[in-house]
Amino acid sequence: MEDRGGVLLIGLASDMAGDVLAPLAAAGLHPQLGTVADVTDGPWSLVISAPAIRGLGSMDLLAALRSATPAPPLLLIGRAAELPPPGAGPLRIECLPWPFQPEELVSQVQQLLRKHRAAIPAVAPPRRESVARMVEPQFLELAAHERDELRARRRPGESFVAVLRLAELDQYRERLGHQAEARLWEQVGVLAGMDALADEVAALGSEGDLLLLLPGTSAREAARRLQSLSARLATASLQLGGQAAQFSPAIGFRDLRRSAGAADALAQARQACGQSARHLDLHPVRWRRATTAAVRRAGPLRLWWFDFYGRHLLAIQYLLTMVVGLALPFLAYWWLGTHGWDISELVYDVVVAMLALTALSIWAEGFLALKREDPPLDPATPYPAASAIIAAYLPNEAPIIEATIAAFLRVQYPGRLQVILAYNTPRDMPEIEQRLAAIAREHPRFTAMRVPGSTSKAQNVNFALPYATGEFTAVFDADHQPDPDSFRRAWRWLSHGADVVQGHCFIRNGAASWVAKMVAIEFEQIYAVSHPGRARLHGFGIFGGSNGYWRTALLRELRMHGFMLTEDIDSSLRAVVRGRRIVSDPHLVSRELAPETMQALTKQRLRWAQGWLQISLKWIVPALRSRHLSVRQKLGMLQLLAWREVYPWVSMQVIPLVAWWAVREGSLWRLDWLVPLFVVTTLFTLSTGPGQILFTYRLADPALKQHRSWFWFYVATSTLFYAGLKNAWNRIAHYKEWRGETAWIVTPRVSAKR
Repeated sequence: MEDRGGVLLIGLASDMAGDVLAPLAAAGLHPQLGTVADVTDGPWSLVISAPAIRGLGSMDLLAALRSATPAPPLLLIGRAAELPPPGAGPLRIECLPWPFQPEELVSQVQQLLRKHRAAIPAVAPPRRESVARMVEPQFLELAAHERDELRARRRPGESFVAVLRLAELDQYRERLGHQAEARLWEQVGVLAGMDALADEVAALGSEGDLLLLLPGTSAREAARRLQSLSARLATASLQLGGQAAQFSPAIGFRDLRRSAGAADALAQARQACGQSARHLDLHPVRWRRATTAAVRRAGPLRLWWFDFYGRHLLAIQYLLTMVVGLALPFLAYWWLGTHGWDISELVYDVVVAMLALTALSIWAEGFLALKREDPPLDPATPYPAASAIIAAYLPNEAPIIEATIAAFLRVQYPGRLQVILAYNTPRDMPEIEQRLAAIAREHPRFTAMRVPGSTSKAQNVNFALPYATGEFTAVFDADHQPDPDSFRRAWRWLSHGADVVQGHCFIRNGAASWVAKMVAIEFEQIYAVSHPGRARLHGFGIFGGSNGYWRTALLRELRMHGFMLTEDIDSSLRAVVRGRRIVSDPHLVSRELAPETMQALTKQRLRWAQGWLQISLKWIVPALRSRHLSVRQKLGMLQLLAWREVYPWVSMQVIPLVAWWAVREGSLWRLDWLVPLFVVTTLFTLSTGPGQILFTYRLADPALKQHRSWFWFYVATSTLFYAGLKNAWNRIAHYKEWRGETAWIVTPRVSAKR
């Protein structure tokens, strides 16, 4: 049904406007965004408004409608509690509670339009140019003119060409007609126009994409505008051939001024769009010219150093961090002390206070974790459809993947459960891939997806998300085997207000080696004590990367950013800073594999440590500025992000302090070791290790409590070297980040079948 009178939208919030615009555009109704001032510029066949518009009195809209000739009907859309009782009268006010089904909206709008046209002949109002009216050659002419204006300095600022693709559209094209695809792009164009920049131009590209010209703006504003558009499209339900569909937008952009021409700028924006499409993380990619380092001829000495440095990389980095953490502070204390500015006593007081506060918070987390918290016995709503996404690097996970899939197929869930294996592999693996296809034929709820061009877990998860049909989606690594009741327990949390639920990751191969045994106890300490205790202390939880259950809409909105080494923590911080609630449940268990060698563990923990540093640098300031976080939560963010990066350096300062005092006094034996403050704080700080083990044993999974000797083994290894080694890994990670070393190394599965 084609409307010739026009529909005006005013005062709707961004998420509500998106839900209104796309269905109306798909129905050919050409909705337009405007303000109250636009009401009298009609005539309009229908005005859609929020019940209350910020900055306007309740009578301003009614006055504008009365002054319009002819007066259009008014449809108020908002939450049910905000809507007035529907009434008749000269303005014909109707109401529609939000949220609603798209079909419900279109039906009510079409009914109102029919009534209006029956009473008053429709006259077409001024209408924005449809996105389908401009094609690529016209767009290039405008872009070329814009470039000329910029280079002649007749246009201030910068201008950008952007390209937008819908990643999943290609699979629909074969069975879609031209008209259905045109309607789809019409919806995209309407959504793109919601916060368009001044004089922004849109056109359909020849490669099945949307082209945008963003004139007279800055790179930051262009990126912000495109990021907002990407997030809106990712959460929008678009009409495609009569059915609702969701897509993953990929966006690339390029500045015009420094391009060789408009066509080159468009081609380079398409290259950047292709890079964005490989990650599907909703992050617009700006095209940048590839840089190549100057090649220098290396002499024999330089070649020897490169070889030596590569073979002894970690040892050299460890020594460098020890020089920075021990030798330089000692030299500073010595130089200042010999010149009459001895600050060692002050530094000692600060160090002792910080270590004591850290110990106090560790004890607090332990005591808070003792109280068991379960979700309500019954869900607030019936069990909906659920999805599980298993991310796998197939050459690494091939020996274990079938056992993992079998564990997921054993999950007992009353609703429909979809299991997606999203895997990447650099080469064909016909034997295992054929077995995966056979499992999919035997079990219709299982789907195996090979992710083209993927090199990371983030790309695999992002690729699978548009295919997830569940109301909530669980994310797992390929070695996880969830307990049969895990999805039911997760929904009981989610249905009662949680946005994300982080479960308990239990190590199931602790007997494989002494390293795995040590990690098994460490993981119990993390997931049974630290995570739930910290969540209660600070008022927020953290998604740790696996055995996490997300509201699907939220995960689609946030995605995972593959350019972060710990993309899972980054996603959870983005959720928390927006005010979303993450629950930590130590009784929601999934069983995974630990690294079995010290080499594998070191590679894993260095990546984690460097990833946490990236998270801290990125999120400390936004977290403190967030209007969604309380003072308590912001203090928790300071401890979680800032203090965790400072602590590995502060904790070792006692050594250079004592060394300086020994030099100052002439001997270690002349120092007074029985100073009450020193004795009390030392004992209190050292007590946290045994205290954590006591809490861990009390709260550990019953299967692990059968191995009491493992707990004693962990006490010994942690005291002798492991606690210090973890701090050393953090310091080395700081050096790696400073050097720009950001390689993502897969954790190998040594004896995966155990």
